[in-house]
Amino acid sequence: MNGNLFTPLRNGQVLEEEKIPVLGTVNAFTEYLGLAMAEGFRLAAYFGRRIDGQVKLYALLADDEDGRLWMGAAYASESFPSLASRFPQSHLFEREIHEQFGLLPVGHPWLKSVRLGSPDATSFFRMDGDEVHEVAVGPVHAGIIEPGHFRFQCHGENVFHLEIQLGYQHRGVESLLETLPFSRVPFVVDSIAGDTTLGHSLAWAMGWESLGGARVSARAEALRAVALELERLANHTGDLGAMSGDVAFLPSASYFGRLRGDFLNMLLELTGARLGRGFLRPGGVTDDLPAGMAEEFGKRLKVLRRDLRDAAGLFFETPSVSARLEGTGILTPETCRDLGLVGPVARACGLARDVRQDHPFGYYRFNHPPTVTVEGGDVYARAMVRWLEIERSLDFVSSQIESLPGGELRGECGPLAPDRVGVSLVEGWRGEILHVVMTDRDGKIARYKVKDPSFHNWTGLSQSLRGQSVSDFPLINKSFNLSYAGHDL
Repeated sequence: MNGNLFTPLRNGQVLEEEKIPVLGTVNAFTEYLGLAMAEGFRLAAYFGRRIDGQVKLYALLADDEDGRLWMGAAYASESFPSLASRFPQSHLFEREIHEQFGLLPVGHPWLKSVRLGSPDATSFFRMDGDEVHEVAVGPVHAGIIEPGHFRFQCHGENVFHLEIQLGYQHRGVESLLETLPFSRVPFVVDSIAGDTTLGHSLAWAMGWESLGGARVSARAEALRAVALELERLANHTGDLGAMSGDVAFLPSASYFGRLRGDFLNMLLELTGARLGRGFLRPGGVTDDLPAGMAEEFGKRLKVLRRDLRDAAGLFFETPSVSARLEGTGILTPETCRDLGLVGPVARACGLARDVRQDHPFGYYRFNHPPTVTVEGGDVYARAMVRWLEIERSLDFVSSQIESLPGGELRGECGPLAPDRVGVSLVEGWRGEILHVVMTDRDGKIARYKVKDPSFHNWTGLSQSLRGQSVSDFPLINKSFNLSYAGHDL
């Protein structure tokens, strides 16, 4: 990577805006961006910002091998060259830039809005042929879930293509984070994706701390990591229960459902809320884990480990369950790399992508659970990754609460430094969460960029349906369990 064209940084580091290299032309910028992706760099973020009537494009590339991030920029007036045909991981980023700033990504193969921002959102891909038919599902669903539209092109039960149209949950999160007074910002952050409150809140707090010069104590960092892993435990356990329900295997569905509630109850006792709202704030945390509660948590985790193993034994060792999971909804490692997929979905394809290890942050700089990978890329692999990560997270939480370090719960966070860029990555339970905060010359928020892991992984879901039975969609969908709100912002 050429340091004169893209500048290196680490997770949680602050850059001076003027030190981000600006290439002379947007054509040269995108050409270099394509060369970097061809060499194996992953596109972690690609977004725009209005400055003095112009649009400045920023790209953030991740080198997951050496833990560095690389950032560069260029100005664009009306258009910029699309890289989506050669590097599909850029396709949603380019569509988002087009939707937000009106810049045309020239050569984009399927330029639709991302969040129902224009009339073309209702233009769908169609196939013609004898006995080819469409199956449309949503956006209103029978269950109590978020809205999203799924359109299948099928021949009988066989799915040729699935197109996913989202945007029904768009709330203008980035604009709110740029304009709201600080007193209201935490409530927006906590609600970006309700089941990932702690993941997004931590990314936000890290960015704020980097620009505000806050020092977080070892105890607060450890408590943050414990809470984040409890969030992971609750959701992974719930996902295994949901998959059990979708294959009509009620014994483990009931088991996992009850155990998910136990982890949420532990979060309630630690943070004051079952989903962790209000716990993470710039400078540290708002609640402590006293010695008596830590000892009680340790005892409960031992019981939960035993009960989880019983439930997992039922689920993974029952032949009728395995028959539904194995070979269903397959993603190849090549597809996973091409689309830039993250989190358990990527690790189920054998790709060891985990921010806790690749770009460590907070307490994970000193101690992190081992990265789990499984070969196969099917529903079984995605379920197995969750189970193995449950065991690793149990080990991590149990060890941390036995010897929590000392230190204050929350330190002071000063005013945000002017003309700075802060980048923070967090491994949420779905995968990589990214927040970028940019300030103007007065230290006010000029641009706030949010990326939930679902932004990458929804395209992976659509690809996993090709050649599958349309009746397997609910199970495959559950094995991804992506966020509508996190994508829609």
